[in-house]
Amino acid sequence: MSGVSSVTSSSNYYSSIASGVSLQSAADGAAELAISEAAEAQVNSYDVGSSNVESAVSVLNIEDAALEGITDYLQQIRELSIQASNDTLSSTEKAAIQEEINQLKEGITDIADTTNYNGISLLDGSKDDLNVATDGNGSTATVSTYNSTLEALGIADYDVTGDFDISDIDAALETVSSMRSETGATTNSMSHITVYNSMASYNQSRVLSQLQDTDYSEAVSEMKKQAVLDTYKLMMQKKQQEDEKEKANIVFQ
Repeated sequence: MSGVSSVTSSSNYYSSIASGVSLQSAADGAAELAISEAAEAQVNSYDVGSSNVESAVSVLNIEDAALEGITDYLQQIRELSIQASNDTLSSTEKAAIQEEINQLKEGITDIADTTNYNGISLLDGSKDDLNVATDGNGSTATVSTYNSTLEALGIADYDVTGDFDISDIDAALETVSSMRSETGATTNSMSHITVYNSMASYNQSRVLSQLQDTDYSEAVSEMKKQAVLDTYKLMMQKKQQEDEKEKANIVFQ
């Protein structure tokens, strides 16, 4: 049985040196292995959390770009509204201006209806806010979705050919600006989470490395010592076999 044990021990040293991992099994240190597995789980959770946050940032970037487009449309509508406020324009000219405004409103509708991430609508008000798991410890962050439809902005019936109030466009601009401000603040928050996850993952990886990585000088020294012991045991076994054989010969003589 001792021969099998020594072979197993030697095999462990060879395996540790070849793989660079000192903890091959629970036999190499049950407590250390448990701590190592817990640290590895933490590293994985922070890394997955960072991946989730990257997806969330992609959502936020899409929202911000789309809301910027809506802002541009609203600014153009406002400029046309100021132009339409001129009483020197004829009804035909105002109708032409309204036609331009209608096209701009259609642009806003297209953005609200088509802006999505992975099939999830972001700006038409049909989807609740998105919860993002930022690590494996139950921490979450929220990415807001918005309603930027003409109805939500209060300009579905905006028409400069009759009585109109340009403050309706100002209110819509303020609403979209508020959405963009929230998007920017959330993006900054996600950046902080990413930095934290990276640092936490790094620190846990160091713990994992200290527990798992092979100390090559110690492993080689132990391997050589084990090899000497194995050789000595083999010599003793051989001598014991020779002694037993000699005794057997004496008995038969």
